Amino acid sequence: MLNIVLIHPEIPNNTGNIGRLALGSGCRLHLVKPLGFEITDTRLKRAGLDYWQHLSVTYYDSIDDFFSVNASAKFAFLSSHGTKSHYEIPFQDNLFLVFGKESKGLPKEITEKHSEALYKIPLYSEHIRSLNLANAVGIVVYEGIRQLSTK
Repeated sequence: MLNIVLIHPEIPNNTGNIGRLALGSGCRLHLVKPLGFEITDTRLKRAGLDYWQHLSVTYYDSIDDFFSVNASAKFAFLSSHGTKSHYEIPFQDNLFLVFGKESKGLPKEITEKHSEALYKIPLYSEHIRSLNLANAVGIVVYEGIRQLSTK
């Protein structure tokens, strides 16, 4: 099982879609506050449909709280500033896949502190700077599932 971590997500529709993806792929979802919406937001519920109550989701009050609770975990951080491809992530059971907020990505202090575990999804056009967060999470999660299923 993989862990999907969203640090300060801003768009309820993305988080709802990612919640649905987490449930469908057998992943756990971790949401780090502050969130850019209320968990009761109808857009979140609509995107997550009727599945939200079945989802394994953990909430954290801050980034420090998240890292404190998961101090011994293995992490892969996803950022457009990564130098290694997401294909190079050393996927293993219980790995935490950490994504930043839609508008700014991961905080600079995280990307600098964890540069050895910083990955990106390759883009093949100079006309965009990043993918939609829900799409990016789906790409990485299913690559992880593919790699883990062949081990």
